[in-house]
Amino acid sequence: MHITATAISLNVPDVAASAAWAKDHLGFTEAMAADGFSSLAHPEAPGFNLIYLQTGLPTFKPASAAGRADGLLVVFTVDDIDAQYARLQDEGVEVVTPIETEPWGERYFQMADPSGVIFQLVQWVEPTDPQYAGVTG
Repeated sequence: MHITATAISLNVPDVAASAAWAKDHLGFTEAMAADGFSSLAHPEAPGFNLIYLQTGLPTFKPASAAGRADGLLVVFTVDDIDAQYARLQDEGVEVVTPIETEPWGERYFQMADPSGVIFQLVQWVEPTDPQYAGVTG
């Protein structure tokens, strides 16, 4: 299988608010939009789109998945996690998990967009536990 592009599609109650949040705080730009729909692209992630679909659209399939994203995390790996954390706190982003480092070297924090979608930024650092030496993200 040859994958030519990737997207994540999120069913949210407020497409405009979520799309504005991703543009304002994560650097996305609008690639395409219509009533109840927004597809965002990022200049540093070619071939990836972040898509928001309005909850309740009759065209959403499968209908059984509408409005459900239990346990979903949207994760982006970044450079200089501490600078991103400080910047986003200064911008008033709702941080739901403060920055922390796991023993295997995953340094991350989590934030919520206006629709409650949880975004996680990660930077891989040197593991603090020797059993994870050589492990990278």
